[in-house]
Amino acid sequence: MRKFGLALAAVSFAVLMSLSAVAQTLDSLPFNKKLALAKAGDEEAQMAVADAYGSGKGVKLSKVEASKWYGKASDQGNAEAQFKLATLFHEGAPGIKKSPERAAKLYAAAAKQGHIEAENWLGYCYEHGLGVAQNDTTAVEWYQKAADGKLAMAENNLGLMYLNGKGVAQDYRKAFELFERSANQGYDWGMNNLGGLYEKGWGTEPDPAKALALYRQAAAKGNDAAGKSAKRLAPLVIQSESNPAVEPAGGAPDKPTTTTTTPPSSAATTGSITPPPLSAANPLAAKPKLPPMPEKKVKSDSSAE
Repeated sequence: MRKFGLALAAVSFAVLMSLSAVAQTLDSLPFNKKLALAKAGDEEAQMAVADAYGSGKGVKLSKVEASKWYGKASDQGNAEAQFKLATLFHEGAPGIKKSPERAAKLYAAAAKQGHIEAENWLGYCYEHGLGVAQNDTTAVEWYQKAADGKLAMAENNLGLMYLNGKGVAQDYRKAFELFERSANQGYDWGMNNLGGLYEKGWGTEPDPAKALALYRQAAAKGNDAAGKSAKRLAPLVIQSESNPAVEPAGGAPDKPTTTTTTPPSSAATTGSITPPPLSAANPLAAKPKLPPMPEKKVKSDSSAE
């Protein structure tokens, strides 16, 4: 019996070593061998083939073929495949018709497995009613899950929900904390929006110099809105530093306006599976004179068409 147990252990070890070797060598295999493994049902090979078709690396670029192989891996329960296939249906591509319903379904399948980016984008779908019934409360729940996973984009998106009181009670301090977390990870929209709060003094003390520094950091990452804000604010900061003045007492702070984020466009993501930032406009650009700020309160159907 002991000999049988040792033999069984040896076989199990050999199988594990064989699987490890396959995993280690998959990336080094030529495309035709990856394709053969994918056709045999190997999930990781299916992902590798899909990625190759999606990027055009080692094979002719074909989003349709990419969707086919992501679909096969997705049917095996691969969360990353579900997410990547969802983005193809979300954005559309040559030979692939946009389908918000399929995208939302696939985002949900991946999100339920704890895929952080899918959680964020499922929140986006609920916020904007894409493929699902619009529901700000559910959007906040999914943004929160992704933010708990420290996804900078989700932290920013959840911050916008708190800033505008969508799905949650409006809370500038909470929005500030979330934008700060996002900005600290180097996310340009988190930097931009944190700069806006420093400029306005929402959820924190006003600090135009910090606002300007954050706008410039975001602009350096290619954020055009931040660049415009930096250009607008810079002369005021220089003037303030040269001629410090006392602010008149009793002024009511501006209330932030409701922000409408823009869905990702296929043109903005050509050649990349990574969706673009959701915050497509500076939520703090408008300056309406509205009531004062409230007291502070102490983010499968896998066949392509």
